[in-house]
Amino acid sequence: MATSIEPNESIDSVASPPTTWDVAWDRAFRAMTHVFSWMTILLVLYILYEIGGKAIPAVQEFGFSFITGTTWDANKGEFGVLPEIWGTLYSSLLALAIAGFFGVSIAIFLTQDFLPAYLEVVFKNIVELLAAIPSVVYGLWGIYVVIPAIRPAANWVHEHFEWIPFFKTSLSGPGMLPASLVLAIMILPTVSAISRDAISSVPHKLKEAAFGLGATRWEAIFGVIIPASATGIFGSLVLGFGRALGETMALAMLVGNSNQLTVSLFSPANTLAALLANNFPEAGKQEEQVLMYAALLLMAITLGVNIFGAAIMRRASAHMKGATK
Repeated sequence: MATSIEPNESIDSVASPPTTWDVAWDRAFRAMTHVFSWMTILLVLYILYEIGGKAIPAVQEFGFSFITGTTWDANKGEFGVLPEIWGTLYSSLLALAIAGFFGVSIAIFLTQDFLPAYLEVVFKNIVELLAAIPSVVYGLWGIYVVIPAIRPAANWVHEHFEWIPFFKTSLSGPGMLPASLVLAIMILPTVSAISRDAISSVPHKLKEAAFGLGATRWEAIFGVIIPASATGIFGSLVLGFGRALGETMALAMLVGNSNQLTVSLFSPANTLAALLANNFPEAGKQEEQVLMYAALLLMAITLGVNIFGAAIMRRASAHMKGATK
């Protein structure tokens, strides 16, 4: 049946050439995006210049021994941040493992028709609301709720499985496990939101094709939806890990601030961000330079993680594009 073409208003609006105003606005917007992009790069370079400039005396004095050292004694002038580097990576990886599992599960739950539409909106808003809670509130909640809640179970595990290095010590208060649990809740909205967008962007036809071939709901999710959205899910994990590396206040309140190198989940530890937050206000000139060195290391670790994640995402995207050709 032939389609009738209505008068030319809608067609004219699409087919007509852009006006002078459209061209000018397009050029202005493009120039504005270039300016803001370069301003972001310049801001990062300025931060590196300021921190690096103040860290240079400490870099020249302590060199690589600052990274491999395990002692922090401002009175004796001995500084080493290996326990803090270990604590930063250890707590962030633990938090990422917990938040990654629950964040992706929540994303699947909210996108694959397990709930009515209005309940999906309610649950989505509740999860995203977690991102609006201040870090210090998470710290207080960890001290007064999380630690008392997990202490009996943690000490029971320690009594019966002390021979396993992860449970070698008891949980007497702040430690790696409560800090990682709270950190996981803090990065959960990031992982969940980006994973949800990645899963939602998978074409519905892929899912219908899987059902057409006889797949069950879970087979379609794990065999088609998750692999097709893997790049976006991995991006959410990289961003979540980046945020976990730089989190400060909650960790300063919960990790225990103990300068020791341990794998025990119940033992106090320390992180680079917590070290900076706790020592900077009362630091002398030499310690301030050393703390700038530590800040430089934290930036390098965060930058390295982001570059590594971006490289893997680009490689995965190229592989997926090649597979779909």
